Amino acid sequence: MIDIEYLIQSFQRNLQIIHMQADGLSHEDSLIQLPFRGNCLNWVIGHVITYRDRILELLGEEPIWEERITDLYNRGSEPITSEDEGILTLAELLVDLERSQERMSTVLVGMNLEDFNKEIDLNGNKMTLGQRLFFLYFHETYHVGQTEYLRQLAGKDDAVIS
Repeated sequence: MIDIEYLIQSFQRNLQIIHMQADGLSHEDSLIQLPFRGNCLNWVIGHVITYRDRILELLGEEPIWEERITDLYNRGSEPITSEDEGILTLAELLVDLERSQERMSTVLVGMNLEDFNKEIDLNGNKMTLGQRLFFLYFHETYHVGQTEYLRQLAGKDDAVIS
């Protein structure tokens, strides 16, 4: 059974971890690419926001970003390697991440287990809203873990989470 309050707290914890990993980094640091296939910190944080927008839409809310921005950070998008047109700064990303947390929390707090157990259809796959939200939380956590390596790539030799 998925607990609504625990889910809210879990997304909040991811937000805190991203802030800790970004602390002391510049926008330029956020653009450093891995020496192998992967994405920079700027893309990872933008990707998290893109999927939080999907959560907002699942919850019947308007997304934070316009499609032209999500296109830059969506799965399969080109790597962000420089000041590409339209990319957001690290500071802007962190503000939008906070906004997404506030909006998601506001909606989730007003939900009950009946809402979470409502069946949804995702491209022919039937599941509950709670199951989909939990999957999206799992997906986000995967990317939050990547922020540790991207922080180190930027020259920090520390352990944010121990």
